[in-house]
Amino acid sequence: MAEAPEKNLAMDIVRITEAAALASARWLGRGAKESGDGAAVEAMRNSFTTLHIDGVVVIGEGEKDKAPMLYTGEKVGMGDGPVLDVAVDPVEGTNLLAYGRPNAISVMGVAPRGSMFSLDRSFYMQKLVVGAEAKDVVDLDAPVDVNLERVAKALGKKVSDLVVFVLDKPRHAKLIEDIRKAGARITLATDGDVAGALMAADPRSEVDIMMGTGGTPEGVITACALRGLGGQILGRLDPQSYPEKEAIQNAGWDLREMLSTSDLVKSDDCFFAATGISGGDFLHGVRYSGRHAITHSMVLRGKTGTIRYVESFHDINRLRQLSAVAY
Repeated sequence: MAEAPEKNLAMDIVRITEAAALASARWLGRGAKESGDGAAVEAMRNSFTTLHIDGVVVIGEGEKDKAPMLYTGEKVGMGDGPVLDVAVDPVEGTNLLAYGRPNAISVMGVAPRGSMFSLDRSFYMQKLVVGAEAKDVVDLDAPVDVNLERVAKALGKKVSDLVVFVLDKPRHAKLIEDIRKAGARITLATDGDVAGALMAADPRSEVDIMMGTGGTPEGVITACALRGLGGQILGRLDPQSYPEKEAIQNAGWDLREMLSTSDLVKSDDCFFAATGISGGDFLHGVRYSGRHAITHSMVLRGKTGTIRYVESFHDINRLRQLSAVAY
């Protein structure tokens, strides 16, 4: 049966990512990643006080004793609306922001309570992300060249036409070598695997696939976005230290188990927003005119698959008079 339109929470949460982007963008290229991240966290938390949700942070800044704000388990929102899991990354790519590099973004996702994957002691996950056209052809256990051939066929391209996003980390030396042997092109980034995954699934982007090991929390946030984009993330927990491995196994988790989009976020009744902080091909960074700060955001609703790209003009003088956020 057809449903009456429901409130689109994505249009509410984008105000929160915009606030975080506006507050942190003042620190672009100043080499102080803690200050930039702190400004975004404070802006995001202040903005939550106006949001009519009963939210609990599932993916946040860390444990309560290490993160004074937006820590895992913190309650957010006014407590009088939908009961939700909340995933936030006020600055995804703190080093990108600190050194003025492209594609630092502020991201947030929400989904019904209990639907987001949460394993506090898991920090790293092997990932493979593709867009909607290739979501049914990839296999996390397949060789690199096989996955690239399958994706190329699904997209109607040659392997040599593909662009693969990979984090430029020592752990990916063999992966990069295998991609090059297969003949695909590569775009390397020092940080920002949420942005890389979004680019792989965004129909406007030149990136076709993301491969490699990145953050587990970022994988959950990515899955929230992919519910709207229609793409696929395949992942497997990939601990990078013995204490991390031991903690995961002590929690009863099988490190061989593969996770998909629907495992990481179980409901399609989810919402996602991302706002650019530093400039990039994916989302524009915060720009300033004499009167306005201009932000560029992606807004997604999982249930309908609607993608919106929002350009907002913020009157800075008025915001400074009205808001507790330091713009």
